[in-house]
Amino acid sequence: MSRIDELVTELLKEIGEDPEREGLRQTPSRFRRSMQFLTHGYHEDPEKSLDGGVFDESYNEMLLVKDIDFYSLCEHHLLPFFGVAHVAYVPDGRIVGLSKVARLVEVYSRRLQLQERLTQQIASALQRVLKPRGVAVVLEARHLCMMMRGVQKQNSYAISSAMLGEFESDPKTRSELMQLIHHRRP
Repeated sequence: MSRIDELVTELLKEIGEDPEREGLRQTPSRFRRSMQFLTHGYHEDPEKSLDGGVFDESYNEMLLVKDIDFYSLCEHHLLPFFGVAHVAYVPDGRIVGLSKVARLVEVYSRRLQLQERLTQQIASALQRVLKPRGVAVVLEARHLCMMMRGVQKQNSYAISSAMLGEFESDPKTRSELMQLIHHRRP
């Protein structure tokens, strides 16, 4: 039995459960495996997730990858928050494969997180690797710590943004980004 299994067994006892009950016997090991999966981002280098996907290219207009599903765990309550990420950048001679953008979101989201930090980490990593003219990240998320406990507000969600370079300094670029994010396919 691993240390995590032992701790979960003790937790079950502390909340008044019987860890030997049929439905709970395997819960400690299931929880351990679940947490290992949900936090696998700690064992990955986010910038290496972009390796092999960066190319020299003269394209110089905004590129937006939107509605990237993500799931994370709130570091305050260890409860899930989830939603979509919209990631944009204006290249300056280098582009990255579209799936690599989604992979970067995945690596950072599979850690104990705050939505604000997650937003900034994604933007900063793209800025360091691509050195584009601008990077923008907008996250829209629902937080179970607000829905299941505390204020119990079922329809609330949080939007966070990180704007670097042209997205921060050029209102037209920012406005174009927001129009593209809100555009829905027919």
